[in-house]
Amino acid sequence: MSDERSIFDLGSGASLNEQVAHPGRNTFRPMPKRFYKEAAAAPLGGGFTVLLDGRGVKTPARAPLVVPTRALAEAMAGEWDAQGEQIDPRQMWLTKLANTAVDRVASRRDPVIDEIAAFAGTDLVSYRAHHPDALVERQSAHWDPVIEWAAETFGARLKVTTGVAPIAQDEAALARLRAAIAAAGEFELAALHNAVSLTGSALIGLALLHKRLDALQAFDAAHVDEAWQAELCGEDEDEAQRLAIRKAELLDTARFLELLSDAT
Repeated sequence: MSDERSIFDLGSGASLNEQVAHPGRNTFRPMPKRFYKEAAAAPLGGGFTVLLDGRGVKTPARAPLVVPTRALAEAMAGEWDAQGEQIDPRQMWLTKLANTAVDRVASRRDPVIDEIAAFAGTDLVSYRAHHPDALVERQSAHWDPVIEWAAETFGARLKVTTGVAPIAQDEAALARLRAAIAAAGEFELAALHNAVSLTGSALIGLALLHKRLDALQAFDAAHVDEAWQAELCGEDEDEAQRLAIRKAELLDTARFLELLSDAT
């Protein structure tokens, strides 16, 4: 297939965060015309791929796009089938995440793990408001259970403070969280990196990965302050649009993880 790079050109100079968490910021070439009639999932190399009129899809780096589960491959084929006369990569979130896992994560696992783990050092859930009491209580209701879950599951308890002045987290706790992140496979890491970038929290991302939170719970936990501000001051149209896009991306990321765990 000759058009993969023009369709999914993520840009070699972009960071993983820019490529995955904010696809709308990427500069795309004019949308290519659809060059195939049918997309279908098929076994390949111990995994599954997408065939376009019988030809296997490749990543932007020209590697075979092989994913671990048939369910994910079938959902990706659905993205290709859903395209109209022109192909819009921004509507192919599962394929984009799979490309990222193959091209950008598999070859640089440790740097990706370090990027995710770095969020724990300044994790959203560690920094609380001084007041008003109702906001403090809402933050605690969303964030304390996640902190307790991480402490029980990974032996990693993050410290909590009020205000925005940085606090030093326990190095042993950070090391345990990094180990938990490192236990994930390449495809899980691609999704986890995206979830953590969208939420600003390594703990919320890990809770989504391990099904402690679903996507809507993770979104709500990550946007307590925004929801509070909207209640006080009314909804800002631009901010509401930004949050809607972020929620959709987080829902798609959760779906990607669900499809990875589907062994049928």
